[in-house]
Amino acid sequence: MNTTSLAGVRVRFCPSPTGTPHVGLIRTALFNWAFARHHGGELVFRIEDTDASRDSEESYAAIIDALNWLGIDWDEGPEVGGDHGPYRQSQRSEIYADVARRLLEAGELYESFSTTEEVDERRKAVGQDTKLGYDNFDRDTTGEQKAAFRAQGREPVLRLRMPDEDITFNDHIRGEVTFKAGSVPDPVLVRANGAPLYTLTNPVDDALMRITHILRGEDLLPSTPRQIALFHALKRIGVAESIPDYAHLPLVRGDGNRKLSKRDPESNLFTYRDRGFLPEGMLNYLALLGWAIADDRDIFSMSEMVQAFDISKVSSNPARFDLKKAEAINATHLRALAQDDFVERTLPYLATAGLVAEKPTDEQRALFTATAPLIQERLVVLSDAVGMVRFLFESEEDFAPEPDSAAKALGEDAKPVLDAAIAALEPLVNWTTPAIEEALKGALIDGLGLKPRKAFAPVRVSVTGRTVSPPLYESMELLGKQRTLTRMRQARNT
Repeated sequence: MNTTSLAGVRVRFCPSPTGTPHVGLIRTALFNWAFARHHGGELVFRIEDTDASRDSEESYAAIIDALNWLGIDWDEGPEVGGDHGPYRQSQRSEIYADVARRLLEAGELYESFSTTEEVDERRKAVGQDTKLGYDNFDRDTTGEQKAAFRAQGREPVLRLRMPDEDITFNDHIRGEVTFKAGSVPDPVLVRANGAPLYTLTNPVDDALMRITHILRGEDLLPSTPRQIALFHALKRIGVAESIPDYAHLPLVRGDGNRKLSKRDPESNLFTYRDRGFLPEGMLNYLALLGWAIADDRDIFSMSEMVQAFDISKVSSNPARFDLKKAEAINATHLRALAQDDFVERTLPYLATAGLVAEKPTDEQRALFTATAPLIQERLVVLSDAVGMVRFLFESEEDFAPEPDSAAKALGEDAKPVLDAAIAALEPLVNWTTPAIEEALKGALIDGLGLKPRKAFAPVRVSVTGRTVSPPLYESMELLGKQRTLTRMRQARNT
C-alpha cells in the first residue's frame, strides 16, 4: 500500500501524562510526525488527562520537554493553539457530555444497569466463561425496568450498541483486519457518575479534530472495532465526517523479547538524554524500531526520514530496543558534529560533573576547545567526555589515578619507567607534542628497550589517571610541563 498520494493528512499524538516519557511513546510521536511532514499534513498534539488519580502536571511538562528536546514539533495543541481546542481532555468535559447526550437521544447509546456480579451469574447459568465479559443484556431493558432500578438507587452506565455484522478495516501496516460480529461486547462509554471514558473521549476528539489517520501501538488494536463502531455512530448524528484510517505500530520490546514497559529503566527517554545521547542519534535509532530507510542503511537525518517515510513499509513484527545499536548510531552522529557544535553540546556535561563552571570561563572553554579534536572520535555519548578530560580540569589536590588503572599500570615495574620518563622530559624547553613524543620514545623504547604498551601505560595513567585517554603526547602538552611532571613524580613515589 503506497501512501505517497495522500492529501489533507491530519494525525494526532495523544499521550496520557503519567510517569516519564517512554521510548515507545516517543517512537509513536516520531512516526506520526514523519507521516504528517511527508504528506505536507498536520500533527495535532493533545493530552488525555481525564484520570486525575494517575495524571500529573509534572508528567505533562516532561512530555513537552521530551518533544522539544527532540525537535518533534506540532501544528495544533498545547503552547501552539489551533481551531479545535482545548487540547487537554480535562478541559473538554462539556463537549463529551453534549455528544453523549446526543448519542443517547439517537439510540446509539443505551442505559445499562447490570452489575459485574449479575453479568457473571448470567454467564455461569448458561455454562459460559465469565471472561467473555458483558453479555449485552440491557439492550432491551424496558422503561418500567429502568424505573425500578432507579427506585433501588441504581444509576446506569451508558453503553454503545455494537453492530450485528463483522467490522473490517484496512490497516496500513497489517492489511485487512476483521472482528467477527458478536466478538466485541457493547462497551461502556460513560460511567454511572457521568464521567466519560477513553472509549468515548478518544474517538470524539478524533472526530471533532478531523483526524484522518490514527497511528498507534499494536497493543491498542483490540479497541479498534469499538472506535470504528463509535465513529459510524458519530457520523449518523453529524459529529464525524469520516472514519479515520488506522496503522498499528509494532510493540517495542526489551531484552528477552519482553514488552518494554514504563517500569523498565531502559524505557525512560531521559536516561539517554542524561547520558548524552544527541537528539539526532536518538531519533535516528527510534526510527529504526519498525522501519528502515533502506536495507543497507542505518544512518540518516530527520529530513531524509521525512522524505522517505512510508507507513506501509513499517514492519508488523515487534521491534527490539538494542542499546548497543542505539549507542553506535549516536556515536556516528556525534562524530559528524562540527567542532564548535560539539563543544557547546558537551560543556554542560562537564559543568554538571563540576569540571567547569555552569557558565564556563574563557580559559575553561579554550582548554576544552583545544581538547575536543582529541576526544570527539572516541566518544559514544557526550557524558563520556567527563572521564576523558577530567585530568585536565581537576586540581593537583583532587587528582588521583583510577584505582583499577593504577593497579594495572603503576606497580613496582613502573618506577624505572617513570624515572626515565621524568629524566627525559625535565630538560625540555619547548613543551610541544613532537618534542614530548621524541623524548619519551628515546628514553623508554630506545633507552629501556620497552614495547610501546609497557613503555607508555605507566606514563598515561600517572598523567591522565586512566588506561584509556586522549592521545598521550597531546594530553601532556595541554596539561603543561609542571603539572605533568608533578603527577609523574607523585605516581613514582606512591
